[in-house]
Amino acid sequence: MVTDPIADYLTRMRNAMMAGHKIVEIPATKLKEEITRILLDQGYILGYKTEETKPQNTLKIALKYDRLSKMPIIRGISRVSRPGLRQYKGSTDLPRVKNGLGVAIVSTSKGVMTDKEARKANVGGEVLCFVY
Repeated sequence: MVTDPIADYLTRMRNAMMAGHKIVEIPATKLKEEITRILLDQGYILGYKTEETKPQNTLKIALKYDRLSKMPIIRGISRVSRPGLRQYKGSTDLPRVKNGLGVAIVSTSKGVMTDKEARKANVGGEVLCFVY
């Protein structure tokens, strides 16, 4: 039993990138799909699809690597808010990752979005993770 599914998601992605895998399979939930959609929109992954399997759907994510150095595009991916210590920030207090080069993924009342989108929509929420 996994107590923190988002941390498990991030760890599976991190392990797959370190091992040089092209595709990683993760148990799917709506929140994980939204995080994956943001990663695709920001250009950190090549693509994803959800496969309906029993007992739980599977999320297949195609990881993106640099052509020349064969290094993963995602240099770092880390969990911010965790079950033991939730991190909630207002729209003016949202963190900037790597001075704006990275992305903070935030769960707001208007859905899951990046820190830049949350600032523009003037909403705060739970800071889920940092990606750079």
